[in-house]
Amino acid sequence: MEELFCELFQKSLGTRAGEIKALTASGSNRRYYRITSEDQKTSAIGVEGTSKDENRAFLYMASHFAEKGLNVPKVLCASSDGMNYIQEDLGDTLLFDYIADGRKSGVFNDKEKEMLKKTLRALARLQTKGAEDFDFQQCYPQPEFNLRSIQWDLHYFKYCFLKATGLDFQENRLEDEFERLAYILLQQRMNTFMYRDFQSRNVMIAKKQQADGSIEEEPYFIDFQGGRRGPVHYDVASFLWQAKANFSQELREELIETYLDELEQHINVDRDEFRETLKHFVLFRTMQVLGAYGFRGYFEKKPHFLQSIPFAIENLRQMLADASEDYPYLIEVLQNMTEMQQFKEVNVRQPLVVKIYSFSYKKGIPADSSGNGGGFVFDCRGVNNPGKYERYNFFTGMDEPVIQFIEEDGEMKPFLEAAQTMVDASVKRYIERGFRNLMVCFGCTGGQHRSVYAAEKTAQHINEKFGVEVQLIHREQDIERQLPAHSVRTTQKQGEGK
Repeated sequence: MEELFCELFQKSLGTRAGEIKALTASGSNRRYYRITSEDQKTSAIGVEGTSKDENRAFLYMASHFAEKGLNVPKVLCASSDGMNYIQEDLGDTLLFDYIADGRKSGVFNDKEKEMLKKTLRALARLQTKGAEDFDFQQCYPQPEFNLRSIQWDLHYFKYCFLKATGLDFQENRLEDEFERLAYILLQQRMNTFMYRDFQSRNVMIAKKQQADGSIEEEPYFIDFQGGRRGPVHYDVASFLWQAKANFSQELREELIETYLDELEQHINVDRDEFRETLKHFVLFRTMQVLGAYGFRGYFEKKPHFLQSIPFAIENLRQMLADASEDYPYLIEVLQNMTEMQQFKEVNVRQPLVVKIYSFSYKKGIPADSSGNGGGFVFDCRGVNNPGKYERYNFFTGMDEPVIQFIEEDGEMKPFLEAAQTMVDASVKRYIERGFRNLMVCFGCTGGQHRSVYAAEKTAQHINEKFGVEVQLIHREQDIERQLPAHSVRTTQKQGEGK
């Protein structure tokens, strides 16, 4: 195999191959390799396929999309039998990793949001421009989204996931409503390209030079060989309700608007009808995904898919709250499934909330209402106390005279820098690990001056740096305030990397 890739590499790029390194594959059975030239200046991706028909479909699609100016990797050379080929190296950054901070925290910063919008605009172009003069008979295994493909996916869910849960259900009644769902889905006859497996692991973020010479990060699509003629709703549902995406409903709405703005540039769109139809595709796609997770996880024993099941179940719970009345028994079965003990016991990541207290040591350290046993407690009593001066008796650490005293005195600054360094490290790890609560307490003699100032500054610091929700409680002042979660602003320019 290495010899063949070396031959293809030299034939297409005119230089000898040096290192060939196997790359990690996810759900695909294809094998990928990075081929680097002897002088380390050039690289390409080698692909070893397992299905001749599937490879043929990919090679046709890649060539057609490239001719249309769409964001796909260029195929540089293929073997005579089409089983192996090399393509443009787009780097190592998947969209899934690019938005990792947002996925973990549930709060997406401006840079992540903009890339998501770019991706959906590019999707709309691929679905519409990509379908122009496209020979759908080249698709594999089906040329279009039809009744047979819907039935395959619904039975995939029934046999590979639903039955595997052990849930008792009436198969005849379920099949009746599968037919009803299929009928609704098939009303959307569109001459557009349906990607079918459109999700953030199938989008690469590549740095590309623009016409003005600047470098921009752009989304590029991979693994589209399962595509066919079909309704655009399917891909939108696949992407926005991807199990581990952790998109809020508010962000989904924003991204749908961006997508529809672009789609309207290419085809006629009834926005209200699109949104209503999308609900049916979200339900269908979620069942199809659970079927895939069941097969890949329960039967093929691949842990990555098992780990995704709780997130898909949580998506399903949310959509069932606004489920269609067109198939009541199907909804009943799905609701019963999500309430099974094996799924109730699984915790899905929720956004982190940081509670910050100021308190008086005379009245004791605040109790932790989250049940996690508390967190950081910092003793501010070593810092010079404005409370020993009578003129500050009627002020707190939120008032300008006290703030000026503390900041001019200078003792609080190194204390807070040390405290915030420790807290920052924990906030970062808590977000990464999916923890939901962190408690930080600042205490002083009376809980009026130093601890209030420290709690205020730390709350602002954490909220601005990480974008997480901060609940600020000045216990002795009987004051509570919330700093809501938000997108973290970044000064990094597009194209500079993550």
